[in-house]
Amino acid sequence: MTKYQLYRLLVEQEELKDKRHPMFEKNRFMKLLMWFMVIYYAAILLLLGAILPMGMKGMYPGVAAFHVMDGQLIWILLTDFWIRFVLQETPAHQVRRYSLLPIRKNFLMNMHLLRMGFSPGNLFWGFMLVPFGAICVLPLLGWSGFLMWLLGWWLLCIADGFCYLFCRALCMKNFLWVLLPIAVHGALLTLVFLPDKNLLDMPSTLLLYGFASGNILYFLGIGLLIGLLYMANYKLQMRMVSLEVAKKEEVEMKSTTQMNYFNRWGIVGEYLKMEIKLRLRNSQVRMQFLMGIFFIVLFSVIQYFSDVYSGTFMTSFICLYDYIVLGMMTLITVMCYEGNYIDGLMARRESILALLKAKYYFNTALLTIPFLIVIPLMVTGRTSLWMNLGYMFMTAGILYPLIFQMAVYNRDTLPLNQKLMGKQGNTMQQIISIVILFLPLLLAKVCVLTLGDVWGHLLLVALGMVGICTHKLWLRNIYTRLMARRYINMDGFRSSRNA
Repeated sequence: MTKYQLYRLLVEQEELKDKRHPMFEKNRFMKLLMWFMVIYYAAILLLLGAILPMGMKGMYPGVAAFHVMDGQLIWILLTDFWIRFVLQETPAHQVRRYSLLPIRKNFLMNMHLLRMGFSPGNLFWGFMLVPFGAICVLPLLGWSGFLMWLLGWWLLCIADGFCYLFCRALCMKNFLWVLLPIAVHGALLTLVFLPDKNLLDMPSTLLLYGFASGNILYFLGIGLLIGLLYMANYKLQMRMVSLEVAKKEEVEMKSTTQMNYFNRWGIVGEYLKMEIKLRLRNSQVRMQFLMGIFFIVLFSVIQYFSDVYSGTFMTSFICLYDYIVLGMMTLITVMCYEGNYIDGLMARRESILALLKAKYYFNTALLTIPFLIVIPLMVTGRTSLWMNLGYMFMTAGILYPLIFQMAVYNRDTLPLNQKLMGKQGNTMQQIISIVILFLPLLLAKVCVLTLGDVWGHLLLVALGMVGICTHKLWLRNIYTRLMARRYINMDGFRSSRNA
């Protein structure tokens, strides 16, 4: 079998893997939604590509509009980099599943790196750049300049993609590596904002103009950079695959924390201990928790030092996001991590009810973390105290009861520590995530318009208190419905453990 035939076979296997996965039928709605969002954002970029030339044409006297666009290179690359964290995975998990077959790992890694590095996703910015270049670049530099200009943008997106793959692989090993791109991007933004004149504007303009002029040295330079990033990714991800397959871990002896304080609450206290240890000992859950804290701090810092999110809608959205993010990351998949040991939980009567109570108490207590983080914003008047109280109580009393309904329907086990093999959520999880992010904003808006800022948010506090005070009733209802379909759920947890 030739390498090309092997490549075609592996591509067909990837397509079959997605179709045969237990989640395929459940995720068809989300695939349609994702395609709709792709078309939606492509239309926005096309519109920007047609409108921006008019705005940039007279921005600087004697400066062509495409030079103004080229000066904004840093913003497009930064946006492209962080969007990839949501949409793109690393190739290491794709190599791992073939590690026991008689296929050279270096061939597999090169194949997946090339497919990801040169994926069609790197052309997505073309929806904006092609119409923009056709209006601004083509009349001045002709077809050759227009095509070379687009080629330069494409190569820069490829280099940005390889930078992302490298950072994402490091973050999968230890989430603290996210500080590396933050530090680098922070240094670049310092060069943009601190001096009187943007120090990256002229270098970016000269770089893209060098591409448009067909200067071979510029193309050799970006080619060399892509090659170096490719080799760095190859070395790092091959090492990650080897460590994952060998299950090589550094074990450090630690003293076991007893947490005797929780003994006063009996079985619920034991499950509270388990919730804490779940985040301390299991890398997958710990990373989700740290990511939630990171985004709360990041948005709070942006709001404190900048007016970019000072609008009414964005202020409300970020305030709500601060309170819901920690619960949303783990409660949307409630019982999915417990699917690893669901048989033991089902062995004792009302054990699941105690677990649900512990989860609710623990996640409600976590709401104090964002409240403490945003205190400087409330003191400086960037956000309202009443808004924070309203969203905090609404999260605990309205949104959490909604999210906890997923305990009845979740039946797909999620790995506790495995980092390379990620699983997507099902359709209902995605729908609930969208509802809890936007429905509360509509409810809050109606309350504020009807009663005013203070009394409107106090009404949210009152509604939240109703849900908090009746938590035993709706948790008992969830428990009853869960136990009515426990055998269906247990079968799903068992069959999806190794899927």
